[in-house]
Amino acid sequence: MKYYLIAGEASGDLHGSNLMKELKTQDTSAEFRFIGGEQMQAVGGVLVTHYKTMAYMGIVPVILHLGTILKNMAMCKQDIADWKPDVVILIDYPGFNLKIAEYVHKQRICPVFYYISPKIWAWKEHRIKNIRRDVDELFSILPFEVKWFADRQFPIHYVGNPCVDAIERDRLLNGNIEVNGHDEKPTIAILAGSRRQEIKDNLRKMLTAASRFKDYRLVIAGAPNIELDYYKRYMPEGVDAEVKFGQTYTILRGATAALVTSGTATLETAILRVPQVVCYYMAPPKLVTFVRKLILHVPFISLVNLVAGREIVTELVADGMTVENVERHLTEILPGGKRREQMLSDYEEMNRILGGPGASERAAKEMINALKKYKDGI
Repeated sequence: MKYYLIAGEASGDLHGSNLMKELKTQDTSAEFRFIGGEQMQAVGGVLVTHYKTMAYMGIVPVILHLGTILKNMAMCKQDIADWKPDVVILIDYPGFNLKIAEYVHKQRICPVFYYISPKIWAWKEHRIKNIRRDVDELFSILPFEVKWFADRQFPIHYVGNPCVDAIERDRLLNGNIEVNGHDEKPTIAILAGSRRQEIKDNLRKMLTAASRFKDYRLVIAGAPNIELDYYKRYMPEGVDAEVKFGQTYTILRGATAALVTSGTATLETAILRVPQVVCYYMAPPKLVTFVRKLILHVPFISLVNLVAGREIVTELVADGMTVENVERHLTEILPGGKRREQMLSDYEEMNRILGGPGASERAAKEMINALKKYKDGI
């Protein structure tokens, strides 16, 4: 069968590549065309365009690059129409992907599957109407989404979380190699996001706070689509920190604690049992804090707390994300800190809720079974 996949950022590229591997295993005739990155490209198929031409976040960056975004959308629609896939698989990235879903549905080209569902439970709940209309099957990686969608008369598939798969696969490939040598200082890991705006807003404050712990070395997990010079631009003068690319899991395995922006990285850090402080600054901070209370429908921003259903990790957001607050909460999760052991214990509960590996395999199997039903007219 012919699969057309769309991933708009680095995490989607990772999870899309793992899904593609499983689809190839279960469907030996699988053909792929996709918007994604190097990891999806390594599996095989045709890379239509790289996600880095589309990964814009925030009102201003989107407006500045609107021409590129619209051009990519038009190109993608035409490419799908020309190739006539058996299914379009959308991976997160709702601003772009829901428009593609609408087009494919209207043109009756093929079924639309959504893998890693849009986080409409946090905000923009009205998008449920578009999903009901344009998406044929939705595959969730977060357990609490099952009830949320069921309450809105849209049953979905929970397949487990692919972060568990990715971390297990990395462990099998690389063992438990740690970034530290025996004679080096222990590490504080810095995960400042995968988007330029996140790095711009957060990295300097994160490094300033972490650098006050002189017994630790600072290692930044570099995002695959961001160049080294961009990180250096936001590193405070006199702060010694190393940027490593393509080694996020290795860095975390060797870390004593971590400072992490909100997103998939918070979940990955918890799966690897590294105590963390979630840091997410946005300007203007006081306005963001005020608006957040008005538009967000969830009590937390980190996936760790959302999966657990309660606060496990501290979230420093907008005006709460100051150097002083980061330093104080980092102290609490370093060895001897008052919150470290409790957080590690809470991680075990969160991981039980999340479930074990096998998400990509289950998703591929359920997608293929669903496709057979659509082809048979069931």
